[in-house]
Amino acid sequence: MSDTNWWKGTCKGRTGLIPSNYVAEQAESIDNPLHEAAKRGNLSWLRECLDNRVGVNGLDKAGNTALYWACHGGHKDIVDVLFTQANLELNQQNKLGDTALHAAAWKGYADIVEMLLAKGARTDLKNNEKKLALDMATNAACASLLKKKQSAGTVRTLSNAEEYLDDEDSD
Repeated sequence: MSDTNWWKGTCKGRTGLIPSNYVAEQAESIDNPLHEAAKRGNLSWLRECLDNRVGVNGLDKAGNTALYWACHGGHKDIVDVLFTQANLELNQQNKLGDTALHAAAWKGYADIVEMLLAKGARTDLKNNEKKLALDMATNAACASLLKKKQSAGTVRTLSNAEEYLDDEDSD
């Protein structure tokens, strides 16, 4: 096209036009537009991707989801929108074993850590270096939230064990 403000792009076999300011100078194509929108915190582009049914749990070359990138970038508004998507995978581990929770904790985004925990993100997943999200936390606020969630899980596990033992005693 002669209009330099719009570039041709292809996603999942579908071709269309995207604003040129969404694309790096040397880029020929965008393989994961939802990931790029999440990385950049571009809410309108993210919504456009979702409206066009770009898969919310798709993985990039490193095994990251759009949620991972939103958490890594501290884009709370993007995380909010991704949470509205059915079947969003909270606990997907990338090739390094990191989850969105690992990323948020490492980057120190306590508000996003709190959001992930409220949605049920697992605190017991270890990455390839055998580190939990708690081990990756870079500030006290993130560490505190993760410790609180883990200790609540431990209390629940202990009470379940006690109930099991009580049932065994009654037999």
